[in-house]
Amino acid sequence: MEGEKEKLCLKREVGLIGAVSFIAGTMIGSGIFISPQSVLVNIGSPGASLLVWVACGLLATLGSLCYAELGTVILESGGEYIYFLRIFGKVMAFMFVYSFVIVMRPASATGIALSFAEYAVAPFYHDCMAPELVVKCVAAAGILVLAIVNSLNVRLAMFFQVFSMWIKLFALAVIIIGGVMLLFEGNTKNFEDSFKGTNVEISSIGISLYQGLWSYDGWNTLNYLTEELKHPEVNLPRAVMIAIPMVTLLYLLVNVSYLAAMTPNELMSSSAVAVTWGNKVLGSWGWVMSIAAAVSALGSLNGTFFSGGRVCFVAAREGHLPDILAMAHVKRLTPSPALIFTTAISLLVLIPGDIQSIVNFFSFTAWFFYAITLSGLLYLRIKKPELPRPYRVPIVIPVLVIMAAIFLVLAPIIDNPAIEYLYVTLFIFSSILIYVPFIHYKFCTGLLEKLTLFLQLFLKVAPANKNQ
Repeated sequence: MEGEKEKLCLKREVGLIGAVSFIAGTMIGSGIFISPQSVLVNIGSPGASLLVWVACGLLATLGSLCYAELGTVILESGGEYIYFLRIFGKVMAFMFVYSFVIVMRPASATGIALSFAEYAVAPFYHDCMAPELVVKCVAAAGILVLAIVNSLNVRLAMFFQVFSMWIKLFALAVIIIGGVMLLFEGNTKNFEDSFKGTNVEISSIGISLYQGLWSYDGWNTLNYLTEELKHPEVNLPRAVMIAIPMVTLLYLLVNVSYLAAMTPNELMSSSAVAVTWGNKVLGSWGWVMSIAAAVSALGSLNGTFFSGGRVCFVAAREGHLPDILAMAHVKRLTPSPALIFTTAISLLVLIPGDIQSIVNFFSFTAWFFYAITLSGLLYLRIKKPELPRPYRVPIVIPVLVIMAAIFLVLAPIIDNPAIEYLYVTLFIFSSILIYVPFIHYKFCTGLLEKLTLFLQLFLKVAPANKNQ
């Protein structure tokens, strides 16, 4: 019996290299090939856009350092969900997982999948925009393939993550080297008087930060799979300190290369920046950038699925989602029901979705919960100083990140109110209407138990234990 219990635990198979690959691989995805155009449109000048990229990298680094402390204090998978549950209680934890499952993770996966699809079909539509139906069908195919990969084997998903990371680094290296050559050839005109036309409106700064931070999404990936990380008290902060500064430097150099090859107007009018860059710099080999960007986005989508499925898994294990989502396949030891559920929601979001709206609403919701999570870190420092902390950040860091998160949440609303932000806020708090009857009072438990038994037999899954 003990052997059976051990068999159904998620295994600690993610080492330091895998951890760095997951952070960098999830972050370096569609964003750096899509967001530069949006950042420049909103902030108005090349110089200010570079400052936005640096600010986003700094904010992601500081936030990840805070999360590294939380991840070494609370050694459980689930990211923000498990921190809400252990610090603030069940209601706040359910509010987060409700928003995460229905809005945040599907929106992130859908946005990345759409970016993958646009680059994947670009070589077939040289002189025109690809039909929306074609793009969405390719995006759906990407989602389904990666859901299957993650359901089959953890090591297979890890292999693809590492492989795609090398493809991403190759693509970025080509862009950076090409940019350096252009600069040596004297293509520096776009950097002269580079702050002219800067838009200093609060809402414009906030939206440009949203677009930039979309490219850094994934900085907290490891906190979702702490139970599968080898020696998390050591590898979590190490992986963070290696991956995020590296990604920040790469992003900055890539943006410099874009501006060396294209005028601001060309960059702002491009729907696929890497393809435009490739066509101008590589000529007939420009299609290579399209393929590399597509693989890059697919790797980011893979990391999103890997971490997102774990949140459903942990929330179900704690009783906030149906029990079936807390089960793992009896042979493959993957949380396949949670992955199937995440896939289904992502495909639904894909139907009406467009990238820019997805980015804005995802960022608004995400930074609302990041601020609360980091408030929990301050609470633990004050109320529970006796907890073992293998890694500590200076107290000023979470304070600064909380202030930045509050700005990101409020800036677009105060300066340029939009009814959509009210809808998102109401949706977050509507979770209480679900929590009271179905979680607190356990309404319809008999029906759920019958459905769980049927799905358990059909999917060949069993309850999984928590790694210690």
